[in-house]
Amino acid sequence: MIDLYVLKNCPFCKKVLNYIDTTDIEYRTLDISSSENAEVLRRIGGVEQVPFLLDKERNVQMYESDDIINYLKTL
Repeated sequence: MIDLYVLKNCPFCKKVLNYIDTTDIEYRTLDISSSENAEVLRRIGGVEQVPFLLDKERNVQMYESDDIINYLKTL
C-alpha cells in the first residue's frame, strides 16, 4: 500500500488524489495538519512539503505532483 502525505487544501495534493482515485491503486492519505504525520514526513523526507509519496514495497519516495502521477502510471 502507498502512503500519500497531503494537506487538505493543497491544489497539488488534490491533483494527485484526483488521478489516483481513477486507478485501482491501494493507498492511504496522511494529512500533515496532524503534528504526528508532519513529524513523520519531516523524518522520512527531510522537509514538510506535500504531496509526498512513500511506497515502502518498492522503496520509492518522492515529492512533486507530476512526478508522483508519472510514477503511479507505471504501477
